[in-house]
Amino acid sequence: MAWLVWVGVALLLGIAEMLLLTLVLIMLAGGALAAALAAALGAPWWVQMLTMAVVSAILLTALRPWLLRNWRRRTPLVETNVAGYVGRTAVVIVPVDAAGGRVKLTGQVWTARTETGGVLPAGATVRVVQIDGATAVVVPLEAG
Repeated sequence: MAWLVWVGVALLLGIAEMLLLTLVLIMLAGGALAAALAAALGAPWWVQMLTMAVVSAILLTALRPWLLRNWRRRTPLVETNVAGYVGRTAVVIVPVDAAGGRVKLTGQVWTARTETGGVLPAGATVRVVQIDGATAVVVPLEAG
């Protein structure tokens, strides 16, 4: 009946992987399935544990990097949080220079400063090139 325990462990790891999407827990689930096979064949508990460890290590070092490369090639990385603001346009609401100013970015007012040191007048459209703490570093939007 030890093989049923290993299958249960594999199922729990598989469910956790669906929630986390790290491609680590699914490799451990593969090791647990290998241990279930060893248990079904009558191997002692230490062989089952060793089987899980070895198979999981092989899957983590050989299969996971290949899967990640192919997954990232087909699925574009979507930046979130602060990194998602880089590249967006904003409108200057208080003139911005190297010392400071204010811009409206995604409906919120942000402290801003210029990257080049020039002065950007109110109403100008700018592009965010970096987020430095709570300050948007901006450059004037190129015409055309």
